[in-house]
Amino acid sequence: MPKNILFVCVENAGRSQMAEAFFRKLAPHKFNVSSAGTIPSPQLNPIVIQVMKEVGIDLENQKPKLLSASMIKDSSKTVNMGCMDKESCPSLFVKDVLDWNISDPKEKTLDEVREIRDKIKSEVIALIKSLEEKD
Repeated sequence: MPKNILFVCVENAGRSQMAEAFFRKLAPHKFNVSSAGTIPSPQLNPIVIQVMKEVGIDLENQKPKLLSASMIKDSSKTVNMGCMDKESCPSLFVKDVLDWNISDPKEKTLDEVREIRDKIKSEVIALIKSLEEKD
């Protein structure tokens, strides 16, 4: 049975989408991965789409998704990307959550979003290694 990995943030328009995409690309197929937000944005952040395209990942057709109770229940590992808005922070609803505390790319410059992207990639690689060690 594949393990379900869930990346969560508030809008699901940047960080959690990048994490999902990197995990999907880099992890073995024994994992199912998804991302969602507590208050999903209508669309992905265009700068996030651009910086991911720079590393060969196309997010053009991705849509923000609403975090549901079943997503949380069915998840083997949930990763909270970090919260600026404490009222709608996913970690309030999820027990045993890993919190990466990564800055929101919203209203950041292209170079700042590239730094966020690279930090997320590093965190995803470390997470994959730790999950593989547990198997």
